[in-house]
Amino acid sequence: MLAAVAAYAQTTTINIGFEKDNLGQPPAGFSFALTGRGKPGVWIVKKDEASPNQRQVLAQINADPTGDRFPLCVFDKISAKDVDVSVKFKPISGKEDQAAGIVWRYRDQDNYYVVRANALESNVVLYKVEKGKRTDLPLKDKGRTYGKGEKVPSREWGTLRVVVFGKLFEVYHDGRKLYEVENESFKDAGKVGLWTKADSVIYFDDFTITVK
Repeated sequence: MLAAVAAYAQTTTINIGFEKDNLGQPPAGFSFALTGRGKPGVWIVKKDEASPNQRQVLAQINADPTGDRFPLCVFDKISAKDVDVSVKFKPISGKEDQAAGIVWRYRDQDNYYVVRANALESNVVLYKVEKGKRTDLPLKDKGRTYGKGEKVPSREWGTLRVVVFGKLFEVYHDGRKLYEVENESFKDAGKVGLWTKADSVIYFDDFTITVK
């Protein structure tokens, strides 16, 4: 479930691979929430032989198509301001969306930042969710572009990453830096987690959190 792979001075890295969690059950150490309307997410551990490590993965499997439905899976054991967070993800299905996201500075289900990759829209977009309202944020030096167009293959594993330092957020997809965003809506420490949208069925693995 949980393995600390490095701890130097004030920097701690945790990798969560879900291999010690019970199949068919929610992962230990997480809480679950919902932004918007519709049915809550169903987050369970599954076996995926095609995963990067050929082992267990975390899956959000409820395909309720409500458009403003955002299931959340939040890691309970860390609250931090500056973090480097990455996750491997595989969009499995979804007619409305196939969106996988990382959440940080999470206060509650209505207040946090999220960056998500969407296989149907072929883009990666960073938002703030404030008082339950989701707003895409402008890119540094480029303005309001609704994130960046990016090929996000369905039913293939990819990697999403955000590096957070103060008001600066760096976004990466499959190891390549896409853009930077600056925002100060949420300045304080908060939790990190995973996110999906509408009818997205998504697999996640290797959820890695470095607290700086």
